[in-house]
Parts: sequence; C-alpha cells; structure tokens
Amino acid sequence: MELTDILKDAFPSLSDESLALIAGRCSLAEYPKSEVLFLEGDRGSHFFYLIEGAIKIFKTSPAGQEIVLKLLEPGTFFGEVILLEKNEYPVSAVALTGSRVVRIPADRFVELLDERSFRNDFIAMLMAKQRYLTERVLYLTSYDVEERFFRFLIDRYGLRTSYDLDISKKDIASAIGTIPETLSRLIDRLKRREVISWTGSTLVVQADYLEQFSPDDTSDFPPDRMLPGKGRIP
Repeated sequence: MELTDILKDAFPSLSDESLALIAGRCSLAEYPKSEVLFLEGDRGSHFFYLIEGAIKIFKTSPAGQEIVLKLLEPGTFFGEVILLEKNEYPVSAVALTGSRVVRIPADRFVELLDERSFRNDFIAMLMAKQRYLTERVLYLTSYDVEERFFRFLIDRYGLRTSYDLDISKKDIASAIGTIPETLSRLIDRLKRREVISWTGSTLVVQADYLEQFSPDDTSDFPPDRMLPGKGRIP
C-alpha cells in the first residue's frame, strides 16, 4: 500500500491538498521486535501511525517498574501528545512484534489543524484516548488479577477456547497491571485446577469457565468469533 493510501485511511477528512502536503514530509519506518521507538522524556519531533504489528505504550515508576498503559494495534496513532504539550514524550513505546509505522512530523501537522473538519476529528480522537485512560483506571481497581488476565485475553483475541499468543508472559503481566511472578503463580493455580493448559505459545481455556468474564450482550458480532455451540461474542 502506498503512503498516500495509508494516510487517506488514517486521516479520512483530510483534503487532497493537505494530504499531499503532509505525505511529502511523512516517512515509513520498520521496527523489529523489542526495538524502542522512543523513551519517556525523549524530545520528539514526530508522532506515529501504526500500520502493522503491535506497540506497547508504558511508563516507568520511580521504583523502576514498567506500567503498561496500552497495547496498540494497527490503525492507531501514538505519540501525538507532543503536538499539545512540551515536545517530550510522556511515555515509552517499544515494538512487541515486528512493526511498521508512519512517522508524521509535528510541525507540518500543526498547520493542518486550521482545517475545521480535520481539527474536529483530531480532537475527537484525543477525547477517545482520555476516556480509555479513565476506563483503564477503573479496570485496574475493579478486577483482581485473574479477572484482568481473562478479560485481557477476550479483549485482545476474542472469546475462544484456544489462543495463539503473540506476546510474552512478561508483557501480558505488564498489560494487566501485575508482575511476572504474580502471573506465574496465577497460571500454576489455574493449571492445577485444570482450567487452562499452556504449551509453548498455545493457551487452551475451558470455555464454560472463560464465559463468566465476557460481556452479556453477544448479539451483534460476526460468526468468525464464536465458540462452538455458543452465541456470538465480542
């Protein structure tokens, strides 16, 4: 896919003229697994749009603990806070898998905010991220580690009986707001209860057990995300 086509998907309200302006300044970049895109406190002149792969966004506590804020999927912007605050990244970003991104220059992008429809879309995107962070706090305070683990599986991979995990146990622990040792103890306990089996990157979960962590409304989802003999799932 050409850069212009990617930008059209990323900025659907951008005029052809503005699209041409920004396309001339953007660039494509590829990051192998575990490659750091930027670190908290780095000065930034670009923000990013994820095309392929997965990116982990996290902060580091004073004690050195990694606190994952979000695991990004394709079609997501990140690092755009440098447009609105001082030009330093408030978080760190690392590639969880081999990833491909568009690097977007902040100075050129600011000029585009003069377009009303584009500006409105951009503000809406920022508000959606604010809502996500509020929900993240609620998630971490409302559920115990086991609930967060199974809800993470459902949110990232859908409700199913078998998961082919593409990230490490350490990254899963960070994503659900715990430490690897706590996750390992949980996994051992679930194995002893025969709730799960975990071989290599394949995790198998008892369907009846997993369903208790899924939303009740399963009426509006595609059939390729269904459990055998069960209703549609989120």
